[in-house]
Amino acid sequence: MSGDSPIFALRFISGKYQGGEFPLFPDREIIIGRSSDLDMVLVEDMVSRKHAKIVTQGEQVYIMDLGSTNGTFVNGERIKKSRLKEGDRILIGTSIVKLISGADAALDAARSGDGQASLEASAVRSGKKDGVTMSGSIREVPLPDLLQLFGTSKKSGVLVIRGDQEGRIFLRQGRMYYAMIDGNHDLGPMKAICRLMMWEDGDFELQPPTEEKFQLELDDSTEAIIMETMRQVDELRRIQTEAPPPTATLALAEPLLPPLSDLKREQLDVLQLVYNLGVIQDVLDQGAGTDYESYAILNDLLKSDYLRVL
Repeated sequence: MSGDSPIFALRFISGKYQGGEFPLFPDREIIIGRSSDLDMVLVEDMVSRKHAKIVTQGEQVYIMDLGSTNGTFVNGERIKKSRLKEGDRILIGTSIVKLISGADAALDAARSGDGQASLEASAVRSGKKDGVTMSGSIREVPLPDLLQLFGTSKKSGVLVIRGDQEGRIFLRQGRMYYAMIDGNHDLGPMKAICRLMMWEDGDFELQPPTEEKFQLELDDSTEAIIMETMRQVDELRRIQTEAPPPTATLALAEPLLPPLSDLKREQLDVLQLVYNLGVIQDVLDQGAGTDYESYAILNDLLKSDYLRVL
């Protein structure tokens, strides 16, 4: 390899080759696939013999799908050809690959130019076999981005996220149909997904599909659920800046001056939960709505003098 420095590198952040890096040098192309005579060899069933091609032209990088069976995805979109920019995430088979600058690449791979050796060493370190489920960190691949990738590529299985708690999101052909945290079915799938979307750290693993059945399944598309949950997460964070924390205890106002007849049914339900439970977090856990919906009602009840903070 010449003394050229890599302008970019491909960092594997999920899959069999997680931790490996493949440098990209100026004005060259690499062919990616399962065939052993290619530039980047990814030995797994979901990768075609000749899967994709990456071309560097000056400081620009392009990726092209070569008619692969399972497709090539950039930032959740299936592509035929796409120009890449730093930070873009590429899904090939079960590998999620991030485009990083050459300056951020590991020195040994950059100096030698032997990216394939880096990948093979990473596969040995991980101990993962062909057909293994995908795994990685949600700090590297935020959960909304990960679910978008799974939705577009129609993955099936159970996405397990482990942080301080354990979350599970059930996928059927890329569609989220159920979720829970620490095995708690009482939260309901939408509330569980909203809470999981707020997690910023933890490890994930896509396990094989399960035959488990659930009484309540989500019907909306993955894209619609992601958009709605992210909207609720943003609104919840805004509300929490002006409302008591989840650890606070509430009680009915004394005297209770505003008439109960002015309240809607969902407001009365939350008011009763406060009367029975007191602590905001317990109200959120037991409430029929999502955390944002319950918090919004609590905020309104506080402002309208139905509730007080102890």
